[in-house]
Amino acid sequence: MRILYGVQGTGHGHISRAKVVIPLLREMAEVDVLISGYNFNLELDGRIAFKKRGISLSYDSKGAVDILETALALKPVRFIKDMQAIPVHEYDFVISDFEPVTAWAAQKSDVQCLGLSHQAAFLSEKTPRPSKRSKVAEGVIKHFAPCDVAIGTHYKRYDDFIEPPILRPLIKELNPKIEGHITVYLPAFDHETLVTLFSQIREVEWEIFSPTCDTAYVRNNVKVNPVGNETFLKSFESALGLLCSAGFEGPSEAMYLGKKLLVIPIKNQYEQICNAVALEEMGARAIYDIKPDFVDQLRDWIKNGKVVQLHEICDEQKLVQKIIEVGKKEALSI
Repeated sequence: MRILYGVQGTGHGHISRAKVVIPLLREMAEVDVLISGYNFNLELDGRIAFKKRGISLSYDSKGAVDILETALALKPVRFIKDMQAIPVHEYDFVISDFEPVTAWAAQKSDVQCLGLSHQAAFLSEKTPRPSKRSKVAEGVIKHFAPCDVAIGTHYKRYDDFIEPPILRPLIKELNPKIEGHITVYLPAFDHETLVTLFSQIREVEWEIFSPTCDTAYVRNNVKVNPVGNETFLKSFESALGLLCSAGFEGPSEAMYLGKKLLVIPIKNQYEQICNAVALEEMGARAIYDIKPDFVDQLRDWIKNGKVVQLHEICDEQKLVQKIIEVGKKEALSI
């Protein structure tokens, strides 16, 4: 069996999930990987058959999607050429982790496409949303990387095709303990702005990891670090809590490790707002806007925030078997 696996390179969760699933799939099938995106820093292990530009989101320095920059970066002609260049007909089926080039190439060639992603969970009406839905964002999630069948991932099994979080082995191998610092990963924010805010809260130490920091430095009770897997995991392992955007992977890992969790969803990022709603339903904290009382909100979270545990994590072996069965067209279409 030959499988083409498309990975959206923009986003920690897509890469982390692929690092778990692809090696297991390769024990059962021949797997070629396509990765797309033009603003990602993480690399995928192993051989990459195709690298394409794809579509990525751009961010400003204030925690929001920059809609204008995202629109200006679109290259529709390039996207169509990339899609047409993929020999998708040579594969038995396609897996798309919210990766549009492989998904649309499969649609064009009438090859079955399995959507394996957190975004696929939003194909269910049972997945938590804010009280005010965005019809545009819902449409984007559904059509950005269209699929014939889906396996979604979320904090809970909200529907029968939704799996619990897929955790990378490095997280499972950690020996968590609680010390006096907060680990911070808010890549859409300027770290100097964060330093100014966190310096006002001397009760704890703050360890920021920023994609725009080149050299680590300390100011007052705040340490700013470049993004690095080893240094981040060391900080995370012993942290009192995690302050991060409302992506999927980071909050899942925090709950698994028994850390206090506070999320700030990226503005104009509908999926993250939905995630924040789901986390609040589970008992975690979310802040949607940085207002004058932000420092007071942080202090209250540090003092009174509760640890929320995951109900379960994904059994990767069973997941891969399910994927193979879908590839053999034994699963039901959505």
